Amino acid sequence: MVESDHDITLQETDRIHGRTALVNNVSAASSLAGAISSTLGPKGLDKMLVKEDGTAIVTNDGVTVIETANVEHPTARMLIDASSSQDRYARDGTTTTVLLISEMLQNALELVRMGIHPSVVVKGYELSLDEALREITRLSIDASETQRKSVVKTSLQGKGDSSLCDKIATLAIEAADSLSKESGNVDLERIRVKRIQIDEGNLMETKLVNGLMLLKSRVDIASPKKTGPGKIAIIDGGLEPAKLEISATIEVGNPSNLREFHKRATKRFKDKIEHLSSLGVDLLVVREGISDEAISMLTDSGITAYRRFERKDMELLSTITGAKPVSNPMKLTKDELGTFSSRSEERIADVSHTLIEGDGVGMSFVVRGSSRAIREEAIRIFDDALGVAHRLNGYPGILPGGGATQSHLARHLRKFSKSQSGREQLAIEGYASALESIPRILSENAGWDPVESILSLSADQKESGSWIGLDLDSGGSSDMAEKGVFDPEFVVEHALSGATEAAISVLRIDDVLWARTDPSTPDWQDDELED
Repeated sequence: MVESDHDITLQETDRIHGRTALVNNVSAASSLAGAISSTLGPKGLDKMLVKEDGTAIVTNDGVTVIETANVEHPTARMLIDASSSQDRYARDGTTTTVLLISEMLQNALELVRMGIHPSVVVKGYELSLDEALREITRLSIDASETQRKSVVKTSLQGKGDSSLCDKIATLAIEAADSLSKESGNVDLERIRVKRIQIDEGNLMETKLVNGLMLLKSRVDIASPKKTGPGKIAIIDGGLEPAKLEISATIEVGNPSNLREFHKRATKRFKDKIEHLSSLGVDLLVVREGISDEAISMLTDSGITAYRRFERKDMELLSTITGAKPVSNPMKLTKDELGTFSSRSEERIADVSHTLIEGDGVGMSFVVRGSSRAIREEAIRIFDDALGVAHRLNGYPGILPGGGATQSHLARHLRKFSKSQSGREQLAIEGYASALESIPRILSENAGWDPVESILSLSADQKESGSWIGLDLDSGGSSDMAEKGVFDPEFVVEHALSGATEAAISVLRIDDVLWARTDPSTPDWQDDELED
């Protein structure tokens, strides 16, 4: 018997195709979802992530869990990418995205086993998403000024102590309000707010300060510790002798030549500093180094100097003060100077900290705490809170939390499915069932009976309206507007869109080809993430 051409072509490749490929992909997605499902909601539990070096992270943030875990399965990586995209765009809803993808795939697999082609399921899911997004627009309302804090606090539920989350929510809204009139991309809050840790005090002493705070001390302690308003110059380079780009040896035969060489170098420094002084510079920030000889000249000229800045700090300082970084001090003009309103330096936890304030928008989030792990978790909480608060200024639509939105959409889609004449209506039913996984898992994590909670919630919504959601404290249902439990509209929309897109991408795969790169064939089952 002659071996077929395609068998010869794929002889160095392992192949999994048809329903087997779908089963393996769904299994990988379910394993990943199972690893983070217990973190969902205000009653969710934390995960401890132990790194190779033995350090541990304790977090409730779903995207942190799955991005830190060592996951190699290609389908699981697709889910992680979807969750990361949700985090970049909305800063919330990352766990929800993964859970929805898993449920959609599991329901799709059941339909395929019933004999429904994956393309039909894909069409049904696309119809479901379009109708769900239309219904979300009808259900949402614009957040009032008093509801904004409740929206941010809802996004933080389960991520930390309630008093800490309340404080961080307040700071996040304060920072978002400062950024509201600024032009820039959606990630503006990442670059306009510096995060800084102080190994002293407790978390409740965490604060937000206007200006740039740095772990820096002035180069000469003889210069003033504090100064009022003044002019600032930023040098994107250094004030030190130029270094040769190639290795070279200079042989000096006459000591007078060496003195002349040193005199010329000193004059160059003096000319630069006199130029800065003539422009009225009070504060000098240099990205690289400042030579010892230049330091004394700067102090004598009444200029306080700082050196060795990270580029991102230099750029934030430029925004705060309006100073334009230049590489050559001799080419600096008055138009390129900025203004600062105050500069102060103090020692905190035996480390010098400098705060520079100006008229531009720029802030520092100063987090205190007893351990690095606690401080880093507080920063992650603040990042989520600020991301939601900042985006809420541009997209003020809000929806009921507590699983109310997903329960309402599930009921609505089941009615919508009856308008379809083909098998797509079964896929729409499966999509609706996937949406109900969110209130189900919320109930499970709170210790209540999930089936009873979903049935009771659906009945209460029919009677009292779509803003009725789960009250996870009592196990019953309540009006989410009265409880102050809200989900941002942009979070829910992006989570649905991202989850549907990822689920459809997996459903379209009917052949997985794995190239053999070593003598052993990889075991797909071993690649799944264990809960």
